[in-house]
Amino acid sequence: MTQSAFSAIPALRRSGFFLFLLLLTAANLRTPITAVGPVLENIRQTFGLSASAAGVINFLPLLMFATLAPPAAWFGNRFGLERSLWGALLLITLGSLMRISGSETALWAGTVLLSSGIAAANVLLPPLIKRDFTEHTARYVGLYAMTMAITASIASGVVVPLAEMTRAGWRLSLAVWLIPAIVALFAWLPYLKKPAAPANTALKTSSNRSPWRAALGWQVSLFMACQSLVFYTLIGWFTPFAQDNGISQLEAGGMLFVYQIVAIVSNLACMSALKKLRDQRAIGFLASLSIFIAVAGLLMAPNYALMWLILAGLGAGASMVICLSLFNLRTADHLQASKLSGMAQCVGYGLAALGPLCFGMLHDASGNWHAPLMLLLVIAAVQMVVATLAGRARVI
Repeated sequence: MTQSAFSAIPALRRSGFFLFLLLLTAANLRTPITAVGPVLENIRQTFGLSASAAGVINFLPLLMFATLAPPAAWFGNRFGLERSLWGALLLITLGSLMRISGSETALWAGTVLLSSGIAAANVLLPPLIKRDFTEHTARYVGLYAMTMAITASIASGVVVPLAEMTRAGWRLSLAVWLIPAIVALFAWLPYLKKPAAPANTALKTSSNRSPWRAALGWQVSLFMACQSLVFYTLIGWFTPFAQDNGISQLEAGGMLFVYQIVAIVSNLACMSALKKLRDQRAIGFLASLSIFIAVAGLLMAPNYALMWLILAGLGAGASMVICLSLFNLRTADHLQASKLSGMAQCVGYGLAALGPLCFGMLHDASGNWHAPLMLLLVIAAVQMVVATLAGRARVI
């Protein structure tokens, strides 16, 4: 295993520059995707895409997250975490450039390329924290999750005004998010040239057990799957649900914004709580219970939708930080953390991609919102169980 500058130079571990690199990298892991939604109709009109084809643009990233997670874990362990992260950022940058270059082919190829880069970086950041900042895992994971959420919200909010500023339209509003990607590429460069430290044979021995063959690995992965599925389904389907219950589209959009802001606040609170707990059973159960109550509330009392979304946001924000932390807390070293991260994100995003699709199919088949919300309620109940199991203080 190739060790990097952070392992070889203790002074850099104590500096704040790693945190800067971490947050800068995290800032590129959602904005290229969330910036597309508000201008998707503009993109559709530019290339004459059907509504179904336009919908695939939003589906592709989740599909790539699931498909490429295990290979990304192998790649990081084989070639080094820093070099692999730099390669992931390069893919994000090239893909972002490609999709605004002009042709429909470039749009699709660019989307696949940048989604591949994000998929790899999703997997590689948690084990990097595990390896070099074990004592501050909860803090850095929380800040990493919070940065992704904040930048994603900002991108969603400013993309339309930016698109209306010049004749470049949606291309300008997507091009703006190339800036943090390019800065991150240059910021990582000095750490790609450092000499490798000797491999640690003890680490290699401790990482032999695959999380795919461990019950604990599946518990963490199913926790990731359940919370991701409910989160992405609510984001995708809340507005039509709200409109059918007498809430305007503008009000529904405002409620979703509140939902995401509450999740960010919950990220911070959970980050502080994790440092004080012996294990994560109680906090995982409470976060999952919050989501369960929120979905039940939407089912039985939709007129109080804002209250239920606030409760769901609290559970969603906490669940995400707990999941990311478990990649490190349930493993013996960064090599095994990388494998668990790859497995959990493969299973998690794979099922999350199916969630909105199944939700919509159930709605079409039943003609109402009762059946699809019952499905989410069952998923939230399963999450309470697997969160409690995954939260036990054990190691794969």
